[in-house]
Amino acid sequence: MDLTPDQAALAVERHDCAKCDAPAGSACRTRGGKTAAKYHTPRFVLVPALREELEIPVPADRHPGRAWKQGPALAVVPAPRTERPVRIGYARTSTARQELASQLEALHRAECHKVFKEQISTRVKVRPELEKALALAHQFKEAAPETPVIFTVHELKRLARNAAELMTLSAELQAGGIQLELLTGPLTGIYDPNGMGAMFFAVLAVAGQIERNYIREKTLEGQVIAASKGNHGGRPKVIDDDMLTFAVALKDKGVPVPEIAKKLTIKVGKNAGTSPSVASLYRALAEAEAAADDGLPLRPKPVRIRRPEDPLTPEEIDLRERLQAQPHPNAEGTRRG
Repeated sequence: MDLTPDQAALAVERHDCAKCDAPAGSACRTRGGKTAAKYHTPRFVLVPALREELEIPVPADRHPGRAWKQGPALAVVPAPRTERPVRIGYARTSTARQELASQLEALHRAECHKVFKEQISTRVKVRPELEKALALAHQFKEAAPETPVIFTVHELKRLARNAAELMTLSAELQAGGIQLELLTGPLTGIYDPNGMGAMFFAVLAVAGQIERNYIREKTLEGQVIAASKGNHGGRPKVIDDDMLTFAVALKDKGVPVPEIAKKLTIKVGKNAGTSPSVASLYRALAEAEAAADDGLPLRPKPVRIRRPEDPLTPEEIDLRERLQAQPHPNAEGTRRG
């Protein structure tokens, strides 16, 4: 025993006796109403330091063997609070065909106060049951700040489907002081965002940032490769280079723009087979005129050096025939004159 006899007696008398009903502050008593010579076992085993002792004698100043008298009441020493944590469980599967019972059983074994479950596709960004579970966890924490609130999932992939989602959820848990518990997997355990688990949440945040950077780099790399192949992204041009060249030639001959628009046909896209709008044609012609003023081609295109003896390309032959087939705007007036 590490306590002196007086210290041991004081420690024992802080508890009521379950055998003789002696209240706290008084020594134990016998059935005959006298002060007992030693404290009863059910009483002194309540003191951790005395649980291994066989007997604890009552000090002489308590008058063992004399008529029992109740001692002075002791000042109440509040016992340290051991708040039972509140666990909020969440279970999820991607499709209705996947089994959900094992997750629910594990969450019930973990003594979750409330379990939320849903079967929802990974393509759906909004998960109503997850939002309800997080909202309830925040409500518990706000109502009882000293009570540990634990958000429990079977495994990490049930909480989030990618690192970006995981980072967002971990930041929300960390801001609310809510702990995260994983029941299975290599990271099994409870992580306190404001304690030792803060490193775990920091790692999740770094993982999310790394994934965002990786996605951005791969996107830029793909854009560069596509641009090198002539694909600069965006929707296909309503008025392609051939149509623009034909339109500029007609405009130079004095054909009104609305008439030119009717002679053009869109080749690709959802409006294929129809004529472009007059507004689109005006914009294309304005861009062509601006490029001409700057000494630039209508639109950048590969250069082909053509010698006089070289035959015309099919596109050039088609353009020449279409231009020749167009009557000059002033031809009718000339004939009338």
